[in-house]
This record gives sequence, structure tokens and C-alpha cells, in this order.
Amino acid sequence: MLLADDHALFRQGLKSLLEAEGDFRVVGEAKDGWEALRHALEVRPDVILMDIQMPGLDGVQATQAILEEWPQARVIILTMYRQDAYVFEAVKAGARGYLLKDADAKALIEAIRRVHAGEVLLDAELAGRIIQDFRAKKEASAPLNAELTEREVQILKLLAQGYTNLEIASELGLSEKTVRNRLSEIFQKLHLNNRTQAALYAIREGLAQPEPEE
Repeated sequence: MLLADDHALFRQGLKSLLEAEGDFRVVGEAKDGWEALRHALEVRPDVILMDIQMPGLDGVQATQAILEEWPQARVIILTMYRQDAYVFEAVKAGARGYLLKDADAKALIEAIRRVHAGEVLLDAELAGRIIQDFRAKKEASAPLNAELTEREVQILKLLAQGYTNLEIASELGLSEKTVRNRLSEIFQKLHLNNRTQAALYAIREGLAQPEPEE
């Protein structure tokens, strides 16, 4: 896990709290967005806790830069304010959700575990705003199956269930490179920018739940 926050005491407190869990390990700390970017691309941590307000490169810019180089990064934004416009921009950029800095330890640990498992942490209002934003960019709303092939629908469904590219490849008998290429095509067809938006789209289209076993 990588901790990015410009307050050393806050980082130290988070590190102590998280490593007390036993199965969490902090592999890097960053005092600004530039350090966060460098550490993230060097260490590739499972989860990144990213403060929204930092000197130099802020949390939104750092998140964008990290995800451009490493689209699978699981970023959780830390913020003081639920309605922060920066949070909206960071999630649009691909952050997996956000957490208020005054959240208790239990909520923080649960959030990290859920994001690590592939979930997206968004309340209904923010998710709705993001869906409305990227859907508004489309000239017309065609049915999902009219835009995507059957294979692309399968890939999108697994992505929404939290599967990594490697897991999707294994599930569908494809190479990881093929999955990456197909995801790029899906994003282009649906006018989406990243995995978070794709997961939200799939949830809206009813693809997030696994099919019942026969």
C-alpha cells in the first residue's frame, strides 16, 4: 500500500493503524503528488491512499498521471469534504472511490479491503453525476448489445465484478494483451475514459452481478 499525504503525522498514524491489521503492509509514503507518482510506478502497490490537496502535483493530477501509465491502479481519494469538486474529477480520472478523512478506522479498513477486491466505492449521488457526465458526451444512447460484441460484453461484465485483466484473460481463455486491447475498444465505443467509468456503466446496465449457477 502507498500513502500519499503532505502531513507526516497523518501518514505515520495511518501506517501504524494499517500495519496493525497484520495483512496490510505500507510499501511507500509520499509527501506530494510527484513522489506519489514515482513510488506508484516503481512499487506498483495494491492500493494507493491519495490525499486530494497536496503541494506541487495535487491528488487529481497525480491520480491521472498514475492511471495513464498504470490503468489497473486502485486509488482511494482522501478528502475533508464530501462535495469536493476535486473528488469528482479524480473519480472521473479513474480513482476507485473516496473516503472522508474523519472516517473511523473500521470504515477505512473496510474501504481498503473492498477496493482491493475490485469494488468501486461511490455513493449514489456521485455515481449518478459521473454516469450523467460521460453519458452526456454521447450523441445518442444505443442499446449496449448494439455497440459491443458478445465477447466485449463478457469482458465488461467481469470488469464490473472486480476481475483484473489477468483474471479476465484466464476466465475467458484470452491473453492479457488481448484483454487490454479489447478494453481500449470498449472504452472507445462507449465514450468512457477508464475502468471506474466502465464499471459504473456496467452496473447501470445490470451487468455487475454474476450469472446464477444452473
